[in-house]
Amino acid sequence: MIFHINAYKRFSTKTNMELVALLSSGKGTWGQVSGLMKKGEWEKIILFGPDYAREFNVDGVAFDFIEYNPEKSITSLKEEFLKKLKEKLGSGFLNEVALSLASGSGKEHMALISALLSVPVGVRFTALTKDGIVFM
Repeated sequence: MIFHINAYKRFSTKTNMELVALLSSGKGTWGQVSGLMKKGEWEKIILFGPDYAREFNVDGVAFDFIEYNPEKSITSLKEEFLKKLKEKLGSGFLNEVALSLASGSGKEHMALISALLSVPVGVRFTALTKDGIVFM
C-alpha cells in the first residue's frame, strides 16, 4: 500500500509571491505557464524566454519578459539570469518565489535555479494540475 502524505500541497489562488517561469522549448508547455498566470494572484510575474517567446501573451495579465540566448553556456546563462533577476526583484522582493519549470531544457532549468538560490531567494516549485495550482 502506498500513501501520499503531503507529497504536494494545494494552495488558494491568493498568494503574496512572485511567479518566475521559463518560456522556452515546447510551445505546448506554454499553456502550463499561461494557466499559472491566470489562476494565481501573483505580486509580480517574471518570464524568461528566448527571442521567439516574445510573442507570448496572456490577455489581462501583466508580466516582465526577460530575453536570453539559449545557446550560451550554462555558467553564462546563470550569470545573466542572476543579474536580471536582481534588477527585476529589486529590494522589495519577498523571501520566496514560485518557480515553474514546465518549459525549457535541463541547462536552462539548472541555470535559473542556481541564479535564484544565488540572489538568495527561496524556491517553491509550482505547477497547474486538474486540481488547481500546487506547490511541490
